[in-house]
Amino acid sequence: MKLSDKKATLTFSDGSQGAEFPVYQGTVGPDVVDIRKLYAQTGMFTFDPGFMSTASCSSSITYIDGDKGELLYRGYPIEQLAVKCDFLEVCHLIMKGELPDEKQKADFDHLVTHHTMVNEQLQTFLKGFRRDAHPMAVLTGLVGALSAFYHDSLDITKKEHRDISSIRLIAKMPTLIAMAYKYSVGQPFIYPQNNLSYTANFLRMMFGNPCEDYVVNEVVERALDRIFILHAEHEQNASTSTVRLCGSSGTNPFAAIAAGVACLWGPAHGGANEAALQMLEELLAQGGVDKLPEFVAKVKDKSSGVKLMGFGHRVYKNYDPRAKLMQETCREVLEALGLQDDPLFKLAMALEKVALEDEYFVSRKLYPNVDFYSGIVQRAIGIPTSLFTAIFALARTVGWVAQWNEMISDPDYKIGRPRQLYTGETARDVADLNVR
Repeated sequence: MKLSDKKATLTFSDGSQGAEFPVYQGTVGPDVVDIRKLYAQTGMFTFDPGFMSTASCSSSITYIDGDKGELLYRGYPIEQLAVKCDFLEVCHLIMKGELPDEKQKADFDHLVTHHTMVNEQLQTFLKGFRRDAHPMAVLTGLVGALSAFYHDSLDITKKEHRDISSIRLIAKMPTLIAMAYKYSVGQPFIYPQNNLSYTANFLRMMFGNPCEDYVVNEVVERALDRIFILHAEHEQNASTSTVRLCGSSGTNPFAAIAAGVACLWGPAHGGANEAALQMLEELLAQGGVDKLPEFVAKVKDKSSGVKLMGFGHRVYKNYDPRAKLMQETCREVLEALGLQDDPLFKLAMALEKVALEDEYFVSRKLYPNVDFYSGIVQRAIGIPTSLFTAIFALARTVGWVAQWNEMISDPDYKIGRPRQLYTGETARDVADLNVR
């Protein structure tokens, strides 16, 4: 963060005392006005619901230019990372700042792989949930419970504790999600296997069984690995901000990440791909492609309450760069699995064509986002819709721990304490009960 030569001056139309604030520059992107002394100098707060124009921190992890449709992890374009790297290489990059060389990759892969096991008592804890509980409810509980098993790494003031906790979270998340899935369908848990890749191991734990060897489909493995990469990190989104805010109190990393999992559960955030697939399934049940004109008309009519899920993005005002990659992956998976004639996929492509050509959607820049395609891919792989957000959490864990670690390492960090514009009653006296 570099101090700019220019300053920002705040003046008031009533002649009240103004104030001057420093301006800081990042390496790329908008400059920021440092308003930390605003209240001390003016007695006022800023008002910015949803943080539409507020930078809550400085970070060197991810950069997004929504107007250009650009996403960089540590300076590397997502389009290159998704094609040239596997997920654990990207994890190394996000956590440590650089892509690994061959030895660093081998060491990092080994470290993660040999932390995938979880304490056996977690099975007992898991069995306390109903089998039909939503996977995100289960995952929130399981991640938070990890802090009860790893007392040796809860001192967040020590870098080595933060590092091993981060590795444990990344390594154990696939195991926990696979356990939750197996429990929901009444199948035995499958233990991790150290000679498999991170993604292949997850597929085996999800879909393998003790009765026979599980053979990993390489196309499916590559597709899921790409999903992980595309969802690994995305700047100061709602769940990442939640992890930072929760972690700013000094709580342990497992509690902070559990808070991120809970936030991700929301349909406006991590549940978006689940919502997009449900929309397609409902449209298919109502008549599919033939009903598209009627459906699109309802979407345009705000009074209808019908929403187009999987299109548009809070940040991107251009084509989501992840969506282009996910579209390619979607086609590869469906072809490899013999599902290219799947009616749901045909409906999705028809809807995409309409949205990309219709002036209503084009003028509003409602392009397909990554959620539109990732849900179709996961459905083709055999992942149930209710588990989509958990898969997102698995991928995003590395981003969460990197952001949390960055915050704790920042000498300027303070506990988060947003201000408010109070609109309630002014001070008043409490009347006796018999005269109220």
